[in-house]
Amino acid sequence: MAERSRGARRRLPLLLLLLLAGSAASPAEEGGGRREAGGGDHGEEAARHHDSSYGTFASEFYDLRYLSEEGYPFPTAPPVDPFAKIRVDDCGKTKGCFRYGKPGCNAETCDYFLSYRRIGADVEFELSADTDGWVAVGFSSDKKMGGDDVMACVHDDNGRVRIQHFYNVGQWAKEIQRNPARDEEGVFENNRVTCRFKRPVYVPREETIVDLHLSWYYLFAWGPAIQGSITRHDIDSPPVSERVVSIYKYEDIFMPSAAYQTFSSPFCLLLIVALTFYLLMGTP
Repeated sequence: MAERSRGARRRLPLLLLLLLAGSAASPAEEGGGRREAGGGDHGEEAARHHDSSYGTFASEFYDLRYLSEEGYPFPTAPPVDPFAKIRVDDCGKTKGCFRYGKPGCNAETCDYFLSYRRIGADVEFELSADTDGWVAVGFSSDKKMGGDDVMACVHDDNGRVRIQHFYNVGQWAKEIQRNPARDEEGVFENNRVTCRFKRPVYVPREETIVDLHLSWYYLFAWGPAIQGSITRHDIDSPPVSERVVSIYKYEDIFMPSAAYQTFSSPFCLLLIVALTFYLLMGTP
């Protein structure tokens, strides 16, 4: 009995050493040791499972069509939302519109188009013009260019349309670094510059930025750009709203361009009536 007790005590340190050695070995090391030793089907099955899991992960999160020259995969770029076309059937209902050009024209066919609508604490503007340079709207107190807050959408040499803020000093537009525009987007296609942006209704008092909750005359202008910088507008006398515009009142206002004003002015109509009367009276 005493001998068995002494034998058990001698085996106890050995068992402790074996337990410590077993706990120190990681599962990966054990699996690696078995595979290196050719330890049977279990190691091969684990390897196949690992490779299959990695392949599934890679196929879910990477597109192998997009590889760098070194062969490293990287995630695909997110899709870019296209520019939403301007809706004209909302004009006079949920937004105010100005159309300049041929009677019945829309945002894609007018010489110049502008819409505005109140959205919470902002006013959203949409501008479009038949030009490859820039399109703008100015907020004036007197219908004349000079001392005006101007927002312009400029088509640059890289094909982008940027929204810029200007202040008219006489006939010259000075760019202002403080730009109240946000949520900007623009596009140049079919030889038209089109853009959409928001700016706050109320702003801190400043000479170059007007409060839109007040009513202003709207100045409409467009023209060419050189290296992303605006130049003189296309026509000598750009159109102006006949009366001050309130962002709280939605109207759909059409202004005929110069090509269509000849036969629509009161003087020309009177002349046509007089000529018709003369021809009728002179006929035997």
